[in-house]
Amino acid sequence: MAEPLFLRACRGEPVERTPVWLLRQAGRYQPAYRALREQHSLLELIRTPELAARVTLLPVDAFELDAAIVFSDILPPLVGMGLELDFVKGDGPRIGIPVATTRDVDLLGAPPAEETMPGTLEAIRIVRRELEPRGVPVIGFAGAPFTLASYAIEGGTSKDFAKTKAFMLSEPAAWKRLLGKLVTVQADYLLAQAAAGAQALQVFDSWAGRALGREDYLRYVAPHNRELFGKVSAAGVPVINFSLGVSAYLSDAAACGGDVVGLDWTLALDEAWERVGFERPVQGNLDPVSLLAPWRELRFRIDDVLDRAAGRLGHVFNVGHGLTPQTPEDNVRRLVEHVRERTSV
Repeated sequence: MAEPLFLRACRGEPVERTPVWLLRQAGRYQPAYRALREQHSLLELIRTPELAARVTLLPVDAFELDAAIVFSDILPPLVGMGLELDFVKGDGPRIGIPVATTRDVDLLGAPPAEETMPGTLEAIRIVRRELEPRGVPVIGFAGAPFTLASYAIEGGTSKDFAKTKAFMLSEPAAWKRLLGKLVTVQADYLLAQAAAGAQALQVFDSWAGRALGREDYLRYVAPHNRELFGKVSAAGVPVINFSLGVSAYLSDAAACGGDVVGLDWTLALDEAWERVGFERPVQGNLDPVSLLAPWRELRFRIDDVLDRAAGRLGHVFNVGHGLTPQTPEDNVRRLVEHVRERTSV
């Protein structure tokens, strides 16, 4: 069996058509997922391998996507480090007792993922067994150090990241220790996912680009991201570096590492790719809200992304952030079919 399109595109190799998968492709826009959520909490779905595998497979079965990303969340590894986590309906993730002092940082542990994340690792094994005969690869993922640190310090999502930035600026030594621990935990977790059967890995840096200017990013974030990508390269599978909101310093974020650069929607794909370097594969970058538009407008926007990628190797079609809960399933189906039809040789 030929190697899957997605993996070949991630290596910049020739493909018969552009592979397509979608961030948050398993989630609230699917009625089948919502039915499961009526019976189980989010953490129950994540921690129960059979349920996580079932959710992972829902969009692949429905839309014949070119890759599956294991159903999980970036935050559960914080629990293994000693923090309390809950997902509050209508409010999002909540950390019970956030990190507030240097002592809080020093009390955090860094246990191995095999002990703290066994459900996700087993879910990957289940999905790999199911999808390998179908030629669909499995993607594992984890959050980047700054993004996890911001949740740990803020206690949840934030508009201004004031607590995180104040801690970063006032306690630089403790900040370095905190991100060092997160690098250790996340590198081990990503390597464990690859060992469990993940054929590609993605690192999500959701908040650094929203919170920091270029100089602070280079000083307080980039060294830790470089260390993380350096360690994860030992997995021997393609690694995707996805940083949201870093258009002002995209080349700096991309330089931290990874084989593929995930692009958000804030720059046209060809301009963003030029900043990254055309020799590097990219993933993206349709605005996910485009899927709420009528088909004529959605098709125009899909074509615009494909036209800007035309003639170059190494493009994986995706949205520039996660699908919204309001996304119509029919638009997901039509998107996938259109990318296939437009790009097939």
